[in-house]
Amino acid sequence: MIPCGLSGESKDRIARLVRRLETARPQIEGVKISEQEFWAAIERLRGTHAATMTDKRAFMDSVLHYLESFGRLHSWRFAGSGERHDYEVKLPDGRISVIETKGCLDGNNTNIFERPPQADEFIIWSLCQNAGADPDHNAWSGIHTRLSAEIIHRQQKVDGVVIWDWLCAAARPCPKVSDARERLTILGELNLPPPCVYLFPRTLPDPRNNPTPDCWKLTEIGLLHTLWQVFHGDDADVVEVFVEARMQQADVQRRTRFVRCGREFATSKWTSIKRARR
Repeated sequence: MIPCGLSGESKDRIARLVRRLETARPQIEGVKISEQEFWAAIERLRGTHAATMTDKRAFMDSVLHYLESFGRLHSWRFAGSGERHDYEVKLPDGRISVIETKGCLDGNNTNIFERPPQADEFIIWSLCQNAGADPDHNAWSGIHTRLSAEIIHRQQKVDGVVIWDWLCAAARPCPKVSDARERLTILGELNLPPPCVYLFPRTLPDPRNNPTPDCWKLTEIGLLHTLWQVFHGDDADVVEVFVEARMQQADVQRRTRFVRCGREFATSKWTSIKRARR
């Protein structure tokens, strides 16, 4: 799903810590705690960590300033305090690219988005602050399990996904630059590899009227093409995400196919969309 991943050593350390937490759960620091209270505390810590925008905004501001310095953006603004989305970018050709930032994509927050009417292109950008998260799991969970279902169920078009943050090539070893250091971009204190870009269907999948829509081409999505060019992307950094829909008796089902460099490398099963009827 994505080139990077957790090392075996990291997975082992995380698994050991999980086992120790499970063992310590009944009594921590001499204070008895119920199972429900224990998991509530874990969720509060997780939510607090995921909710902070300081590092996310600093990273996004640095990247957008960098693109602007090359004349690749006309202007941009942070819109998160008053809008559902986070950034609006005006491209040199006058088109508006709207960015909704998310965390690691495996959480319910990924399901919450609304394409604004002014968006010529709408991008979901994953900024995962958890160095122990599994990138492969998050990419699959976010794109197939969550986004593909929301796109079909709510008829909300997403044009592309970026999975890229300040931990790439730092806390997460990146095979893109392991033997090609010239592909790194120095941005302040960061040494950034090329971003991982996922192109989505150009029209909304519909089981009756549009079951197998084509994907966008990279050159057609201005912000994604600019990121790819400025940060030394190559063809292998771009994945086409084909989202297909069908009816199976009373169920709407979807299938997600992932294509890199013309080769299909991952395909989901046909999966029913489990959403409350509106």
